[in-house]
Amino acid sequence: MATPTRKLGLTLPQRGAFFGVLTVPELVETGHFADESGVFDSVWIGDSLLAKPRPESIALFGSLAAVTRRVTLAVGCMASFPVRDPILLADQWATLDQISQGRMLLAVCTGIVKAKDASEREGALYGVTDKSRAGRLEENIEILRRLWTEDNVTFHGRYRSFENVTVLPKPVQNPPPIHIASNPNPAYGYERALRRVARLADGWMTTRKRPEYLTKLWPAIQGYLREEGRDPEKFPVVAYHNVNINPDQDAAYEESYRFLGEYYGPVFTEEDTRHWTAAGSVEQVIAQINELYEAGATEVTLRITSWDWRRQLKLLTEEVAPAVRAAG
Repeated sequence: MATPTRKLGLTLPQRGAFFGVLTVPELVETGHFADESGVFDSVWIGDSLLAKPRPESIALFGSLAAVTRRVTLAVGCMASFPVRDPILLADQWATLDQISQGRMLLAVCTGIVKAKDASEREGALYGVTDKSRAGRLEENIEILRRLWTEDNVTFHGRYRSFENVTVLPKPVQNPPPIHIASNPNPAYGYERALRRVARLADGWMTTRKRPEYLTKLWPAIQGYLREEGRDPEKFPVVAYHNVNINPDQDAAYEESYRFLGEYYGPVFTEEDTRHWTAAGSVEQVIAQINELYEAGATEVTLRITSWDWRRQLKLLTEEVAPAVRAAG
């Protein structure tokens, strides 16, 4: 059976709590609203400990799990995954899966942030170098899956070793899905990163900073999946995208550029912003979101990149989301 297409998610802008977009309690309230609206399949949050600080993901998920009943609760991506203790994380995530009755989705990444050596400085507190993050990611995925499905687990890896460990409670899902968020530049070497996705992940998450991040990388992953004996038709592809609904499209892009600058620092160019944002009128936004599905996404999760997020959330919920879902 093929993976269902045209899922739609809402991404909560955690770091917006630092520059006047919304408060931490409003993050929880917005997750509840998304669940009640009936038009979103999932609610997504981001994650980082010190490299890109924000309200902490596990703590926030505890509140979101308590105020939602229907939507999948997903992190994209868990940038702290290589520095977290996998036994503790397995326990935390299993408990969240119990509270949410099987609605948790984990999307992990290496969390490398080169600007100001942010991830190196974060990792130094835990004895984790940037160079080791990919290996730790792979190892931690194996550890979590074993702890979620087995008792008395013994593991001897390059970075972690333990004997006879049982995590209780076990999650509702057997096991919860683990996606990998990976966005290697298509102009350079990407085989190793994408083969990791095909070999280890239950799905792939991407940010489309250029059209080829979907149109070139997804066909490559499909080929690697087939080599692994896996069916690409059953492999979820999540496009993490931004949205700014404004009849003045140039103004929408300009606000999104300023928003992303506040959110991440001066990382994304104006051109990146245009590729990574569905912007303009309701009709223009719908058309741009539809392009992501046509390029291979099975789910699109949208973060509003506007200070006027309440009005835009209303438009997104009442006009954009129903049209996108109907098109599928």
